[in-house]
Amino acid sequence: MKALVHTKPYVLEYRDHPDPQVGEDDVLVRVKACGICGSDVAGFTGKTGRRIPPIIMGHEAAGVVERTGRNVTGFAVGDRICFDSTVYCNQCPACRQGLYNRCVKRQVLGVSVPEFRRHGAFAEFVAVPHWICAKLPENMSFVQAALLEPASIGVHAANRSPMSKGSTAVVIGAGTIGLFILQAAKLRGARTIACDINDFRLDLAGRVGADACLNAGKVDLQQEIQKRTDGRGADVAFEAVGYGETFRQAVSLTKTGGHVVAVGNVQKDIEIDLQELVSRELTFTGSYASSGEFRACIGLIAEGKIDVQPLISEVLPLKEGPAAFQRLLDGKENLLKIVLEP
Repeated sequence: MKALVHTKPYVLEYRDHPDPQVGEDDVLVRVKACGICGSDVAGFTGKTGRRIPPIIMGHEAAGVVERTGRNVTGFAVGDRICFDSTVYCNQCPACRQGLYNRCVKRQVLGVSVPEFRRHGAFAEFVAVPHWICAKLPENMSFVQAALLEPASIGVHAANRSPMSKGSTAVVIGAGTIGLFILQAAKLRGARTIACDINDFRLDLAGRVGADACLNAGKVDLQQEIQKRTDGRGADVAFEAVGYGETFRQAVSLTKTGGHVVAVGNVQKDIEIDLQELVSRELTFTGSYASSGEFRACIGLIAEGKIDVQPLISEVLPLKEGPAAFQRLLDGKENLLKIVLEP
């Protein structure tokens, strides 16, 4: 098969690669679309330690069933499907509770670390266990379905918070995940405020329904949030960037007794004010990947309750992947999500 292989930092090669081996519980998927995630772009640089070459990256994908293993039921050749990015065992205590992102044996498609190497979907084919798969409705394109995985991360983050109708939710970072958090928060009845330093992304936030969009480089965020919440601060702040500065910013925008949900995780070590955490009785919550929410997202996207279209910047052939990665890394264009088609 043809695949996009990450061979060394800053290098992707479009070349022949052996077809995946198909186990008894696996579905062989002919990939029709796979989105480039920000974590893939970061991994492309070799600085994250989670894309150790050689590796086929890609975990935001959808396609058609090409073949099934002997133990697979419920799927047939030709079925249009999507699949989770987390490959979980379906047997451990966490999996039995539906907490798939906490599986003790979990692997992630397109990720290689010292503990495991799991080739992903920037290829003509990928093999995945049938229990992480779901069928697609006919009215959903493969390109749209490629955004199910990041949408599920946004929905999971919203589910990790105590938001209810009338809550004020601030989202720091209007990238792909931040934009899905905004939409998930709106579905919960929250008043949403998007914060970023990029006007292009803030415009997208407005298009997907943010009630207010604030450029952190042009306004005093704390002052603006206080003004919009009668001096209280936000009920919940979602940090979807992953740096110490933006995490501390999220804390500063949250009301006393409020919740801060950490979704971004680029910077490993950050400083926080312990006295502020204690004296203001803040609740910090981590949100990692998703726990099967991608199945719910199929309906949400198909019914138009979550809009993926504004987030899709370009759809390109897989062989143009190396140039697409470089363009996203350079950051000189107004690009958000590029989807590759094998």
